[in-house]
Amino acid sequence: MFRTGILVMSDKGSRGEREDLSGKKIAEILGPEYSVDYYEIIPDEKELIADKLRHACDRMALDLIITSGGTGFSSRDVTPDATLEVVEKAAPGIPEAIRHYGLQKTPKAMLSRGVAGIRGKTLIINMPGSVKGVRESLEAILPALGHGLEILAGSTGECGRE
Repeated sequence: MFRTGILVMSDKGSRGEREDLSGKKIAEILGPEYSVDYYEIIPDEKELIADKLRHACDRMALDLIITSGGTGFSSRDVTPDATLEVVEKAAPGIPEAIRHYGLQKTPKAMLSRGVAGIRGKTLIINMPGSVKGVRESLEAILPALGHGLEILAGSTGECGRE
């Protein structure tokens, strides 16, 4: 089982003015292989996002953190910027796969600035803030995600082995 955190960036959601549906959808789609040990809704504030990510990686030692929201072009969309401040190694194939998959459905997928990377033994993946966006993003990466997390944890061998 992979210990997972879900961090939702939403100014309105953090004030209780909007129900979070994307974070709930992430937990639902991940299923029983992923225990949600951390779930929080916070405002789109770069330093706060970075602090929460560091805490979840360094103190909680989660295997996976999926963020939702703050990946677009607006001035308040700072999740990728905060994530890049926190990660030690980039994992560019993950957001490439997400955007490629999304482009099969809508040209707007190219507007996502989401990133992914590794801090310590934690994988962080940015996803859009919509239910449709997180569903499609997870459809794109779930077939390989568990294997990647096993490699990161050191519990399995290389990808190319039969």
